[in-house]
Amino acid sequence: MRHGPLILAILLVAAAPVNGGDLLSTDRSVHEAIDHYVNARLQSTNTQPAPLAADATLLRRTMLDLVGRIPTAHEARQYVSSSDPEKRVQLVEQLLNDPLYLTQQVEEFNSLLMFGTGSDLRGYLTDAIGENRPWNVMFREMLLGDPQDKEQRGAIQFIKSRLRDTDLLTNEASVLFFGINISCAKCHDHPLVAEWSQDHFYGMKLIFNRTFENGGFVGEREYGLVSFKTTSGNERQAKLMFLSGDAVTEPASSEPTKEEKKAEKSRLEKYKKKKQPPPPPKYSRRQRLVDIALHEDGGNYLSRNIVNRLWERFFGRGLVMPLDQMHAENEPSHPELLDWLARDFVAHGYDLQRLIRGIVLSDSYARSSRWDGDSVPSADLFAVAQVRPLTPSQYATSLKLANLRPNYFDDTQKPEDIAKRILDAQNSARGIASRLEQPRGDFRISVDEALLFSNSAQFDRDILRNGGDTLIGHLAVIEDNESLVTQAIWNIFTRPPEDEEVAALVAFLEARNENRDEAIRQLAWALLSSSECRFNY
Repeated sequence: MRHGPLILAILLVAAAPVNGGDLLSTDRSVHEAIDHYVNARLQSTNTQPAPLAADATLLRRTMLDLVGRIPTAHEARQYVSSSDPEKRVQLVEQLLNDPLYLTQQVEEFNSLLMFGTGSDLRGYLTDAIGENRPWNVMFREMLLGDPQDKEQRGAIQFIKSRLRDTDLLTNEASVLFFGINISCAKCHDHPLVAEWSQDHFYGMKLIFNRTFENGGFVGEREYGLVSFKTTSGNERQAKLMFLSGDAVTEPASSEPTKEEKKAEKSRLEKYKKKKQPPPPPKYSRRQRLVDIALHEDGGNYLSRNIVNRLWERFFGRGLVMPLDQMHAENEPSHPELLDWLARDFVAHGYDLQRLIRGIVLSDSYARSSRWDGDSVPSADLFAVAQVRPLTPSQYATSLKLANLRPNYFDDTQKPEDIAKRILDAQNSARGIASRLEQPRGDFRISVDEALLFSNSAQFDRDILRNGGDTLIGHLAVIEDNESLVTQAIWNIFTRPPEDEEVAALVAFLEARNENRDEAIRQLAWALLSSSECRFNY
């Protein structure tokens, strides 16, 4: 790796803590560091945080985040009744080794990296996350993607799926790997960040403008210029540079003649017919980007972005918001914490699983989302948990599991049989999942989703089935209404029922004794379509 005065442009945010102060010692665990810095800010603002969430709530939250499903009623009852002080740590370790952990993380990272491209990275991500491949290695593979290396197979799809628009590729690579949206500097100097000019956008664009597709393979030319018009109307030749303003010295190159381009085209056609990738260039701009990004300073910024994005996934809000504005004019809510986590992440080999484990074991993650005070504290204090919409896969899988009879999963079955039944439920939920909206930004339930629940034969067929192994079939043979309601709430909400809701639902059933089966079905529909099922809280 080359060292020198260059730092990745995109890496404009200073490495030192914004508010100063000594860093917590490096021998502390991730969850200890999180709670140390979050609690320090709460104390400095005289904010009393919400208490820790109830066991049933925290179990549901953690399982949705780590394995993409709600607990079964049996799992929920066991966890709530356990007095083992280590049960939370044991739960997290169990979930990190659950096969569905891989499935959930692949879905989350694929959505992050490939949303809107019409393509996916699931094959590559399954292999990479399955072996807990370091994030810096995954970054290198997604930017360079050697098709001859079976471990990298499919990684280059990140680049390939965006090659139709080099401007898009330039900005999305910057946003997704470094947390910086440079699109505002395309037509004019950035209105909010004085250091970002058109030179920076087009200097970054040069990294990707030599990249092309040939016969399904991604190649890179030895030449390629970019020019642009300034706001004053002058034509300017772009120079390879990063947002720091440091221009990169490159090997001299010149535009080929018409004859040379014709000969190159002929060579590429031969590679295409042979189904071979074009040979790599002697000098690769994408390789240069990777080398600089993984320089000691650059690697810290690469880690800051992924730390911020994982924090946002598990907390519902990043330490820096918006997620694509990690620049000097946009201070993190907890600068020392972001810096500590980023440095720790690099020091421990860019280990994603270690970071995720630390986040979900923190008390900051475990806070209740219920606030009983007069006014809710500012969200950037993380004093109270944020309510988060479920992804389509999480929601559909949870709906499927919720309408399976309570004893469908219990201690009478072998663990491998239970795992298979859960996997079968997840697979059978894909039809419904395909019709649900992927949460983005300020999420709102769509009209299409509302109609799916209220007026869809597919929902009736896939979720509200009666008989066999279904919850509705099980409830239909319970004569005591209070027992019926209690079972329904445990199965669907995976928590103990509250007296008021039991009374209300019992009254609903008693008022419809003449058509009890339909009343039970309506009760189940009301619970399954409720906001409590749609969100992680």
